[in-house]
Amino acid sequence: MDPNPLIESIPYFSTNALHVDCLRLDQIHPIVSGNKWYKLRFYIQAAIDSNAHTIASFGGPYSNHLVALAYAAKQNGLKSRGYVRSNKGEPITPSLQEAIDYGMELVYLGRNNFQEQKKALLQNNESAENNVYYVDEGGYGAIGAKGASTIIIDWNNENGNKLHAYDTLLCAVGTGTMIAGIINAASSNQKIIGIPVLKNEGSIGSEIQQLILQTNVQYELLHEFHEGGYAKTSKAQIEFMNAFWEATKIPTDIVYTGKVFYAVQQLINKQYFLPASKVLVIHSGGLQGNRSLAKGVLNF
Repeated sequence: MDPNPLIESIPYFSTNALHVDCLRLDQIHPIVSGNKWYKLRFYIQAAIDSNAHTIASFGGPYSNHLVALAYAAKQNGLKSRGYVRSNKGEPITPSLQEAIDYGMELVYLGRNNFQEQKKALLQNNESAENNVYYVDEGGYGAIGAKGASTIIIDWNNENGNKLHAYDTLLCAVGTGTMIAGIINAASSNQKIIGIPVLKNEGSIGSEIQQLILQTNVQYELLHEFHEGGYAKTSKAQIEFMNAFWEATKIPTDIVYTGKVFYAVQQLINKQYFLPASKVLVIHSGGLQGNRSLAKGVLNF
């Protein structure tokens, strides 16, 4: 695990009036990639502290989160269980097979009432059952946000608060856990921009708000860059991802980071950023979603 991820300049975006860098969280570990470790770190500790023998969570067939959890649990002497938003008997995706290879037990909840079943299982953390520790989908929750805040805190502690020199920080928004943690660790002179990857996600603002501990940091959600919704993509996004790879050798995925970097390009074209701004894009890692594409669609 590399606790001090690289900050890389992106000349592809930078101009005389704008400087854009990338925090390469995708490089901290080949499996527990990007923000996944940060969101899971205190959940893993909580499971150990509660004497649970199994840590369980929820996700879809291409979940970065479940793969990361399976590996992290194994490394910390815990069993793992993944509740999957699909049906038993459907083809095993490469992501789910990887989770199985790390020892994860899979339980298929189907798609129709997944959220209701998830809610019922999460309530077990507050009951007498303590052999299994449940983590919400994507690591959502105060503990996950606390972990996500260490993306900023740990890096600044190692490097002298340099992340606070950026005017604007951008990241993808799925559950909202990462952006909440970043807001909690940001300074009051910074603006945090989130790119939601779900379409018509009307509750995401309130879900983020529930995890925010400080109110003096400005943040904004830009909802127009979802490319059709969660795990949806477009020809234009694919073309951008390939061009971005050729220019920078930074891999992105169709679900999260491809949408964030593509949004940055469009925002620059619209002159969204103030002149002389210093912008940091957080690469949240995880390329599992690309496994759903046909071979050769992406150049990396």
